[in-house]
Amino acid sequence: MERKQAEIRIIELRKALNDANRKYYVENSPIMSDYDFDMLLKELEALEKQYPEFMTQDSPSRKVGSDIRKEFDQFPHRYPMLSLGNTYDISEVEAFAERAGKGIGNAFTISCELKFDGTAICLTYKDGKLLRALTRGDGSVGDDVTANVRNISNIPQELKVPADFVPTLLAPQPWPDEFEIRGEIYMPWAAFDRLNEERMKDEEQPFANPRNAASGSLKLLDSRMVAKRGLECTLYHLLGEDLPYETHEQALDAAKSWGLPVSDARRTFRSTAEVEEYIKYWDTGRKNLPFATDGIVIKVNELAYQEDLGFTAKFPRWAVAYKFKAEQALTRLLSIDYQVGRTGAVTPVANLEPVQLSGTVVKRASLHNAEQMQLLDVHIGDYVYVEKGGEIIPKITGVEHEKRGEDVILPHFPETCPDCGTALVRDEQEAKSFCPNRTGCPTQIKGRLVHFLSRKAMNIIAGDATVDQLYNLSLVWNVADFYELTKEHLMSMEGWKDRAAERFLKSIEESRKVGFDRVLYALGIRYVGEATARSVARHFGNIDAIASAGIEELLTVEDVGQVIAESIHEFFASEDNKVVVERLKAAGLKFEMEAESKALSSALEGMTIVISGNFSISRDEMKALIVAHGGKNSGSVSGRTSYLLAGEKAGPEKLKKAEALGVKIIDESGFRKLTGEQI
Repeated sequence: MERKQAEIRIIELRKALNDANRKYYVENSPIMSDYDFDMLLKELEALEKQYPEFMTQDSPSRKVGSDIRKEFDQFPHRYPMLSLGNTYDISEVEAFAERAGKGIGNAFTISCELKFDGTAICLTYKDGKLLRALTRGDGSVGDDVTANVRNISNIPQELKVPADFVPTLLAPQPWPDEFEIRGEIYMPWAAFDRLNEERMKDEEQPFANPRNAASGSLKLLDSRMVAKRGLECTLYHLLGEDLPYETHEQALDAAKSWGLPVSDARRTFRSTAEVEEYIKYWDTGRKNLPFATDGIVIKVNELAYQEDLGFTAKFPRWAVAYKFKAEQALTRLLSIDYQVGRTGAVTPVANLEPVQLSGTVVKRASLHNAEQMQLLDVHIGDYVYVEKGGEIIPKITGVEHEKRGEDVILPHFPETCPDCGTALVRDEQEAKSFCPNRTGCPTQIKGRLVHFLSRKAMNIIAGDATVDQLYNLSLVWNVADFYELTKEHLMSMEGWKDRAAERFLKSIEESRKVGFDRVLYALGIRYVGEATARSVARHFGNIDAIASAGIEELLTVEDVGQVIAESIHEFFASEDNKVVVERLKAAGLKFEMEAESKALSSALEGMTIVISGNFSISRDEMKALIVAHGGKNSGSVSGRTSYLLAGEKAGPEKLKKAEALGVKIIDESGFRKLTGEQI
């Protein structure tokens, strides 16, 4: 390549990599795979080496991507927080070991551990208590996310003293006075699937993968919402002055004894042949893990040798990451359905020849929108590549054009709504097509009704079949109609019995007690999810203040951007929506925030409680009661769980795990004794 061509290519590569870094670290919406990014980075590094006159200090080859956000305070890292060099070939692992051996001049051992696919975190403990939590940031400074990290259940606020520790004058506590420990915050598959399910119901964009979900959740401005996201943490690198450990393994064993979450999958080897076997094992075994892992981290185990090897401008010389290739399956595209959601968004969904992928049979996959279909150049009858990165609906990532037959059919995105025939409109900002017939499209109407009834909204006991019945008989056409239903209405419908009707009507009556923030969420305003509804409700206090707010005023609310502000404003400008809100007011729903509940006691301070089953009050109310007494909720049982609060029909898996870990199981009566309440 000539000098001028090289200069042009270097500029192109830097722009592409900087754009990808911004999308990955800041916006949590990656535009290329890790492999593609790494290949572009290697090309850039090779060109800069060949033409050093074009090297700059801000090149993506010399700096880590930055996740810094202006909404958070920044704090400097005591030690630079660098990223790892990536490799996709075992021969490069051997080359790494060879380079390290030459640099050390002695035999060394190799530590291997899973590479968790999450977002990096740096924790500082002082006198055994969590002092600060920082993101990687730009490697030199990070965002202070301490308040959010305190809501991650397996990160201890205070370290525990090992049972065999004997204090001395020189070592009165088992840990250094102050130290850092770094790791990864991630979202397990179960929490990821649950979150994306909720987002898809709300017709919010689902997270592409657990890493994006974890990163986005860690940067939420409401720390209370972080607790609901089910994040977990694994720590893997201890740092401090004059640490009394000779190896990386010893340091992590010590951290584990203090109650810090350290992986049990780590191993130490003496040869690259053993490392290769470990990689092969986990390339298959990772499919059965409850969280995403995208590779293996390989480190020189001896800390003195790590210090000798040092760092490049961007990476440590004593560590490298071996990256697994993304799991794909090749199958045939049989047809495409166009689904209409409750907000009118039309989404193409591919019907596939069933294929095994990540332990499940995949029959359907998302094509996202018309633009994506065009980019893929997908035809009905094509053989397509499918990836399932934990998504509810897997996605098509490519087409095998060499296998394209003569009988394929070019699909045409519909110009009219598949359900009501109304001409679709295109939202260029989202590359989505929408049916604008909000009040006349059956799918949209029924979707809004189902959303209104849902557990996180009004929590009315009814499902899709009930909504279909009520709609088809013209008993319910908008959400206010639910509050005019009578027992006679229900008993006139096929399959309804006295007890079912009374249960349904009772849940409607109970819904009048639901707080304003959930009522606002239940209205189904486009782009307004649970967290946004809570922020808006708390900011304005009542429905009238929201309805009369202009766009500029709406933009002053945390988590509300231009698109959301315009959507809220448009909703309350609609005469139809005004009528529904007035009818709901008349029905007795809460349209004003109540004073935040005060703490009742500190009886549960320092305790982590997992709940399972049904109680005399709702599960949400029980969780609120735990917090009001100073306790903390967690979604899963672990060694750090204080109690499993088991109600009727408690989950057998949670009961089994609690028994295995020796976690005490209490019922509602036992819980109320703990809190000092009268039974």
